[in-house]
Amino acid sequence: MKIIDGIAFDSYWKNIAARNDDGALGAAVQEIIAAVRAGGDEAVRRFASRFDKGCPEQFEVSPSVVKKSLDALRANDPELTAALELAADHISRFSLKQKEQFFDFEYEMDDGLVTGQRVIPVERAAIYVPAGRFPLISTALMGLIPAFSAGVGELILASPPLEDGLPDRRIMAAAAIAGEIAGASPGGKAVSPETAGKSRLRVFALGGAQAVAALALGTETVPRVDVIAGPGNKYVAAAKRMLFGEVGIDFVAGPTDVLVIAGGGGESGGARAVDLIAADMLAQAEHDPDARARALVPNRDMAEQIAGAVERRLTALPSEAARSSLDSGGLIIVYENREEAIRIANTIAPEHLELQTARAGEWIPALKNYGSLFIGGLSAEVLGDYSAGINHTLPTSGSARFSGGLSVRHFLKTLTTLRCAGGGGFEKARRAAERIAAAEGLIFHVESARSRAL
Repeated sequence: MKIIDGIAFDSYWKNIAARNDDGALGAAVQEIIAAVRAGGDEAVRRFASRFDKGCPEQFEVSPSVVKKSLDALRANDPELTAALELAADHISRFSLKQKEQFFDFEYEMDDGLVTGQRVIPVERAAIYVPAGRFPLISTALMGLIPAFSAGVGELILASPPLEDGLPDRRIMAAAAIAGEIAGASPGGKAVSPETAGKSRLRVFALGGAQAVAALALGTETVPRVDVIAGPGNKYVAAAKRMLFGEVGIDFVAGPTDVLVIAGGGGESGGARAVDLIAADMLAQAEHDPDARARALVPNRDMAEQIAGAVERRLTALPSEAARSSLDSGGLIIVYENREEAIRIANTIAPEHLELQTARAGEWIPALKNYGSLFIGGLSAEVLGDYSAGINHTLPTSGSARFSGGLSVRHFLKTLTTLRCAGGGGFEKARRAAERIAAAEGLIFHVESARSRAL
């Protein structure tokens, strides 16, 4: 774990190696995409045999198997079932509130010139759920429920097959829970007569770059989708990047990260704050050796206390991934004042930003770049990861500078409309269009506008 002063941050940040453009990785993924494009199911099976733990004869999982997975979870682990159902309820309520912010309208720009928009869901979307180092059960809820809330007609959950040729059964159970809640509010009433009961959930045993290729391009048995969302390893991320344009994506995910801003006196700077920051940095670091846990603190004494607390926790609960992550990229920055801390935070643009300071409200307006903001010591990132209702699929690698997290908007299309009724406003717009087209030299555009003269 490295401790640096804020004045040294810019130099440190510039010296961090740029995102590695792995030519071998790119070539491998291009080979997979080309093979799936040409060979369909047979190519997907070939790569599954090579990379996955199992290779199913049929990629689509029977609905009865998905239901049995949920029945088994309810029978064998009622506490986990209840936790997933609570999380699903919160995610659904938050997603439906988000959906309310997207609406159809018409606006009369001028006499006889009426503009508008329609907001409609994509027809088919896929949610990819990894099952490598850790099976991300919660990602099934985080991906499927916003898509259901958007009104997507057909949802596909894709997750790598295990030795038995099926995805992790807890992931399938979570998908079934998402399916149960789809189309209904917490009170059990239909969201709308138009969408209630019309969404369809299908589960496929598909993993890796070959899964992304199959879903983006379509095969004999895997339907082509309009949008692919969800995290994955570097092969999945590379395949999404290469196929964007043939399919919509949420964003390209890199290593996960957190930045905790601490200080300001009182409880926000005491022993409890030190312990909470250490706990949250370790929670981030345990994801992966490439995960990045960072903190901004007001003095070196607090920095050293946090480093000590991290070491004590890591000694008590050893984690090879967390140790490797902190050794290679763990960072505590000692800032001089609020302005410096905010500048550094906005430069890092973390996936998760925790604000554990006194008078947090004074900091928030200037903080511009983050995936999700967690305000106050009780607002742990882990609640956002699982159960509070906000989405845990968030922009990484500094892409919070220009992108937000996964939400219903990724499954919606905003379609604009124009309706002209021949008034004075229409005639002004028609003449302006004719003049601009003439300036651009597009003569048939000119004729099209001129032919509508009143």
